[in-house]
Amino acid sequence: MAKQQSSALKVGSKRDAQSKMLSGSAWMTAGSIFSRILGAIYIIPWVTWLGSNSDQANALFAKGYNIYSLFLMAATAGVPSAISKLVAHYNALNEYGVGRRLYRHGIYVSALTGLVCALVLYFGAGILANGDPNVVPVLRSLTLAVLIIPTMSLTRGFFQGYQNMAPSAISQFVEQLFRVIYMLGATYLIMKPMHGRWQDAVTQSTFAAFIGAIGSFLILGFYHMKNRAEMNALVAQSNDEVSISSWSLISNIIKQAIPFIIIGAATSILQIIDQYTFFPAMKQVVHLTSYQLNSLYALFSFNANKLIMIIISLASALATTVIPLLSGARARDDVRSIREQIANVLMLFYFVMMPASLGLAAVAQPIYTIFYRYSAAGTTILIFNAFIGILLGLLTVVSAVMQGISENTKTLKYLGIGLVIKMVIQFPAIWLFQTMGPLLATGISMAITDYLIIHSLNVEFQLPFKKMSKPTNQILVYSLITFVVAKAVVSGAYLVLAPGGRFAAFVVIIPAVALGAGIYVYLMLRSHLADKLLGARVAGLRRRLHIKG
Repeated sequence: MAKQQSSALKVGSKRDAQSKMLSGSAWMTAGSIFSRILGAIYIIPWVTWLGSNSDQANALFAKGYNIYSLFLMAATAGVPSAISKLVAHYNALNEYGVGRRLYRHGIYVSALTGLVCALVLYFGAGILANGDPNVVPVLRSLTLAVLIIPTMSLTRGFFQGYQNMAPSAISQFVEQLFRVIYMLGATYLIMKPMHGRWQDAVTQSTFAAFIGAIGSFLILGFYHMKNRAEMNALVAQSNDEVSISSWSLISNIIKQAIPFIIIGAATSILQIIDQYTFFPAMKQVVHLTSYQLNSLYALFSFNANKLIMIIISLASALATTVIPLLSGARARDDVRSIREQIANVLMLFYFVMMPASLGLAAVAQPIYTIFYRYSAAGTTILIFNAFIGILLGLLTVVSAVMQGISENTKTLKYLGIGLVIKMVIQFPAIWLFQTMGPLLATGISMAITDYLIIHSLNVEFQLPFKKMSKPTNQILVYSLITFVVAKAVVSGAYLVLAPGGRFAAFVVIIPAVALGAGIYVYLMLRSHLADKLLGARVAGLRRRLHIKG
């Protein structure tokens, strides 16, 4: 493993861009998936200990975290992604010393933005709470995380600029592990031995973000010490032909970072729009109490969203990997490489997101029951949200592609168009479809944004859509077969099992996932499509499984 990570630092190695993307994506996908799964599994005991107040707690958690996510995006200021891109750019030019200076100056910027945003969040909590006094302590509990996470994220971006994804992936998992251990321990103590208030349990659960960041810092510090000698050697053999002043470095970081703030905050902005429009719009449509509205809000803003983010993290992993690769190709003005990398990342996206989204829709009822409790409304919202997840995941990937090739202005324009459409149709959608309305508005707006970005990429690079059409259609067909198989298992099992219990849901979901995933893997290996997307090593897996192709 050490040798693999060491070689990752040598950006000029002979590995081609696709293998780098696959290697980086493997690390980031593993880190992202395990972190998201851990961040979802904790829900089972958390909801159990909160009892009848669980939906209210979920709604409060979502309200606080939506605002926190926006502040965190502002605090990180897009600097980690900008650093990743710029470091990769200068490394491709054999100017490792410039990348080192970028990192140092980035720390100053991220420390300042973290401090400012933490202060604004703490003292502005009363206004941001929008009349809900329970939200104020939740927001204030998150200020320490806003203070230190920008610097931690910056260090991840520095490693990613070297296409060394292991530190980011492992630190991401450790961050989630520390966070979950603290929040479950605190919630149990408050709700069980102390018989405390559920609001206090939520406040401690959100404070856990700071505890998680401490764990991540420890891992990143370890990797920085471990790789310092090799990075110093790369700096020593740099060309040193580029001379840039400190102010130019800082301004370059800020110029690159600003688009990353808005683009990176896209999902958070969508959730904030939902948070501040859902309640007033619903009050105009139906006569429900605040308790009932909070329960409905929790269904899509927290309950379904928590599960959807597991599959969207697949797209985030691809996006994180592709930015430095595309930036390096752009620095070399290698149009062919850019075209191939865009095609590769789109195909990898389809390969993982289509079966993941359709599979989640197929097992929506048992998985929702396991994490929360049986709810017909919650299941329906999760199914619909699973399909919306494809559009949000695609936005994550294509936005990263645009940033990697420095098309930030276009990306901001297209995202702005999408957000305007979201705000225009939000109230009519809620009026017509109530709880489903915000999801429908998000889906329509993001579909339009995705189309505009992909169309722009095609105009500039003439993407090989004709070549991509056959494997894309194969993936779609195999994903639909996966959906049908998993759905048939779920429907058949519930003919003989009661739908309300968690144990029954476990009994249903295990064979459904095993058969669905097994069918997908079999079809991908049998058709040799996996070889084209993942490389020749897949042939060994096909032989071991005795699959004839």
